[in-house]
Amino acid sequence: MSLKERTAQDIIIKPVITERSTENLQQRKYTFRVMKNANKIEIAKAVEALFSGVKVDKVNTMNVRGRKRRQGRNEGHTPNWKKAIVTIKEDSKTIEFFDGMV
Repeated sequence: MSLKERTAQDIIIKPVITERSTENLQQRKYTFRVMKNANKIEIAKAVEALFSGVKVDKVNTMNVRGRKRRQGRNEGHTPNWKKAIVTIKEDSKTIEFFDGMV
């Protein structure tokens, strides 16, 4: 997929909802699973495009290694993926999807 064909829906795959990510909501930090080759600038623009009224302050990214999994005698790995923690500005609107989780 070339750079021109990427849309905000392609870059942001899904929200990550864990115990740690819900604790970070109070600090205005939202966690998303993102496309593996997306950079911080693309992630920030995608979040601002998907959620109206949101202004991104900072984006932290990390590559998450897939886990080893077994099913009977067969072994394999879950795929590697990329996680982005997006901090939004204080004067910005919150993301409605996460509002009921705090």
